[in-house]
Amino acid sequence: MGKRYDQITPAFERFIADQHIFFVATAAPEGRVNTSPKGMDTLRVLGPNRIAWLQVTGSGNETAAHLAVAPRITLMWCAFEGHPRILRAYGTGRVLHRHDEGWDDLIGHFDERPGTRQIVDCAIDLVQTSCGMAVPYFDHVGDRDDLDRWAEAKGADGLAAYWQQKNTTSLDGAPITLPT
Repeated sequence: MGKRYDQITPAFERFIADQHIFFVATAAPEGRVNTSPKGMDTLRVLGPNRIAWLQVTGSGNETAAHLAVAPRITLMWCAFEGHPRILRAYGTGRVLHRHDEGWDDLIGHFDERPGTRQIVDCAIDLVQTSCGMAVPYFDHVGDRDDLDRWAEAKGADGLAAYWQQKNTTSLDGAPITLPT
């Protein structure tokens, strides 16, 4: 059933590109484990051992808080249509803000989105498949545009204020570096 690989193969890259949602899991050494669903065409496979995605504004910023103290990360995709499969990519991640070294090299891989807060850059050292036979079928109707519209309405100053209000500490009280 499940197999392990040391890199993202071309077949895995195609599988990832076909999925409309992925999940991110991180944890600090103490406190809560966080799992977040992601979508909106924000993820790119940049090589056999590298993945990056745009971290758009959200109600929290747990991924950034956790990666600042424990860079472990797991990404997961599930096939909700077609052949059953679950794919996990394990590795380490780092968060980049607009003025950080490396941002300019990565941002060109993405369409700019309103509310873009960070880029998460992951070094992948293990890829694992599992059967996915218990994952239900779901039909993808379309992506939501609510977050883009909300961020556009906020504008740059409104987003900065929101980040200051909602994204400066983790659920466990750890400080989070905000974009500048």
